[in-house]
Amino acid sequence: MADARQYFDLPSPFKMKRGGELRGARLAYETWGTPNAARDNAVLILTGLSPSAHAARNPTDDSPGWWEDLVGPGKAIDTDRWFVICANSLGSCKGSSGPASINPATGEPWRLEFPELSLEDVGNAGFELVCGLGIERLATLIGCSMGGMSALGCLAHHPGFARAHVSVCTAPRAQPFAIAIRSLQREAIRLDPNWNEGRYDDEHYPETGMNIARKLGVITYRSALEWSGRFGRIRLDPDARDDEPFGAEFEIESYLNAHARRFTRSFDPNCYLYLSRASDWFDLAEYGGAPDPATAVRNALAKMKLERALVIGVETDILFPLEQQQQLAEDLRATGTDTRFVGLDSPQGHDAFLVDTGRFGAAIGQFMASL
Repeated sequence: MADARQYFDLPSPFKMKRGGELRGARLAYETWGTPNAARDNAVLILTGLSPSAHAARNPTDDSPGWWEDLVGPGKAIDTDRWFVICANSLGSCKGSSGPASINPATGEPWRLEFPELSLEDVGNAGFELVCGLGIERLATLIGCSMGGMSALGCLAHHPGFARAHVSVCTAPRAQPFAIAIRSLQREAIRLDPNWNEGRYDDEHYPETGMNIARKLGVITYRSALEWSGRFGRIRLDPDARDDEPFGAEFEIESYLNAHARRFTRSFDPNCYLYLSRASDWFDLAEYGGAPDPATAVRNALAKMKLERALVIGVETDILFPLEQQQQLAEDLRATGTDTRFVGLDSPQGHDAFLVDTGRFGAAIGQFMASL
């Protein structure tokens, strides 16, 4: 099967927000649909921490994408109308330049020599990609989870870059609970002896640290309501239990083990560390010029010059609680942006935007059709 992934060479040097620069860096992306004559029908999707640019199948790659039910002809993000671009985040390991890619100056992987990464850098790389494709202004900028913060960072640096914005399960800044969880995930990786200050290989890989980090993530991506409904206190059959002391005894433990095993070797640990820390650092209030964070966030949103916005979240999300989306919608309305807020009661928690695609698709599709 052919790979639909394309590559865009970022300006060299590409200046980073926290200092440092990248030379010879690139961004992996995929596209669906066709630009219209005015080139004003472009939609950019910025992803959560781990997805690739493959949001949906296309003629080149028929494998299902991570947002397969929402992107395509006649779907919520209708590729018969919109020219859709999905970028793999700068700093990731799914084709874009990051700690796992080669530093052209040394011929070796960047590892921890990669410059400090911010979500503003992720957003600015997306901006450069869109401009490089000959598009001056987006019809819509869509950001999911971490990508929602990247999108706000992009709009803070490039006012008027998008006419509309769709904010999915995200917020202008992380709350202490989310920061604490990500801190534990990073600690689990760093304390694995095989991490070795970022100098690991396939034979000496921080498998245990990555497993723990992923399990912590999965626990917070879903909700207690879903865990109770799916697993309850069901125990494993005796022949399916671990022989080791204190091994897995419940089905929920077996599920987490299997989920972590599938992820651990598919995502680079150093990239995980960089993107996780960037998520904690992001704070839109930095762009508002006011000592009070709430006022600063509202000021920053006012500078973005958005015409329309959709803010959508989930009642059971513990990483980005629904109150944060409600406040974001109120702040956008206060700036004069025509804003719609949708709060869903999906039981799947933060991951609902990847799972409850029927309800998310209905809300996003209605908004996109109104543009």
